[in-house]
Amino acid sequence: MVISLPKHSLYLRILSFLAALVAISSCSADRNLVYFSNLKNSDEFKVPVTSVVSPKIQPDDLLSITVSSLNPESNVLFNNGIIPSASNNLPATPTRTDNGYLVDANNNINFPVLGLIKLGGLTKEEATAKLTDAIRVHVKNPIVNIRFLNFKITVIGEVTRPASFTIPTERINILEALGLAGDMTAYGKRENVLIIREKDGLRTTTRVNLNDKNILSSPYFYLQQNDIVYVEPDKAKALQVSSRTYYLPIVLTAISVLSILFTAFK
Repeated sequence: MVISLPKHSLYLRILSFLAALVAISSCSADRNLVYFSNLKNSDEFKVPVTSVVSPKIQPDDLLSITVSSLNPESNVLFNNGIIPSASNNLPATPTRTDNGYLVDANNNINFPVLGLIKLGGLTKEEATAKLTDAIRVHVKNPIVNIRFLNFKITVIGEVTRPASFTIPTERINILEALGLAGDMTAYGKRENVLIIREKDGLRTTTRVNLNDKNILSSPYFYLQQNDIVYVEPDKAKALQVSSRTYYLPIVLTAISVLSILFTAFK
């Protein structure tokens, strides 16, 4: 026996199913896309700049180190590791062209004349002072300059251009990092940004809220070397790529066609 439903009942069921699918595909709570949204237009919000931390030299850091003095021979020796002959016509400025000094697992670099010298755990200023004192034994009034060649941060997740970025100034805050990555997409959760940090052999994670003005005084406002910033997608983005809604456009199209045919035959 074949049981047939009334035409109007079948039509209502199709419409109800269609409405349910549309509701599922569009269900997402309103989200706050404004940075520092609790900072009112009339507010004059002042925060002391106290969260800047000088980066410390770590294993696998790549350092550019140049030595200048009034002695051309010493400049070549310390910058290139070459002992010049008396007949060489040497410039008075450093001529180093290699890729820098790699800090080993024991926090040492192998520097010309000095040999192994431990710089790991020191700030750039502290390392400069230590090298200057060590070189002063061999050269009068040396000037030492140190730079990080691989000071980088990484921004991934719901941003326009996820990538790793080398920072020449060795100082960057989280807003500048997001700017380098083209800012968050509309699906990025501004209230729940994850920062992954490695320091002193430990890997730590913390979450910051960029809707809140108090991030400006957070110790995580300024990023440190090798920090990873992960912008988590919201539920609307997850729903877009879900297998439950992958075929939703096809299903909706099919239902629309069936509805038109049903109406025509009715």
